[in-house]
Amino acid sequence: MLKLLRVDHRLLHGQVAFSWTQNIGADCILIANDDVPQNDIRKTTIKLAKPQGVKLVIKSIEDSIQALKSGVTDKYKLFIVVESVKDAKRLAEAYPEIQQINLGGIKVREGTRNISKAINITLEEEELIKELVDKGIEVEIRQVPTDKKVAALNAL
Repeated sequence: MLKLLRVDHRLLHGQVAFSWTQNIGADCILIANDDVPQNDIRKTTIKLAKPQGVKLVIKSIEDSIQALKSGVTDKYKLFIVVESVKDAKRLAEAYPEIQQINLGGIKVREGTRNISKAINITLEEEELIKELVDKGIEVEIRQVPTDKKVAALNAL
C-alpha cells in the first residue's frame, strides 16, 4: 500500500527517515532515482540514513515503475522518495494509484524561484505541478509532517 510519494533533492536523510516514516507508518522506503543505483557513494550515504526496522529499496525510475505495477510492493506500507518533480510525474503517470505528492525539498538551481522555505522550482517544474494537479493529484508542500499542509498551486 502506497503511503506517500515525496520529492526531496536529498532523498533520504534524518528528517525524512524518521519523522515521515514514523508519521505515515511506513515499513519500506523506495528510493526511485536513475543515478543512485550506479553511484556507490550516494547509495552508501542513503543506506546510513535508513531507520532501523524499515526495508530500504533503491531502484531506477523505470525499475520502480515495474515493481509498483507488478504488485511486489503491495505487501508493504510504502514510502517513495524521488529527487525531482519530473521523476514524481513519471511515476504518477505510470502508476495511477499515486494520488498525493509531497514537495519537501528542492534546492536552488539556475533558473529557479523560491515558492516556499525549501522549495525552488523552474518554470518547467511549475508546469509539471500544474499538469499533476489538473489530473487530480494533490501536490502539497511540507518539510515535516507537523508543518501545515500548503497546496502547491497556492504557492505558485
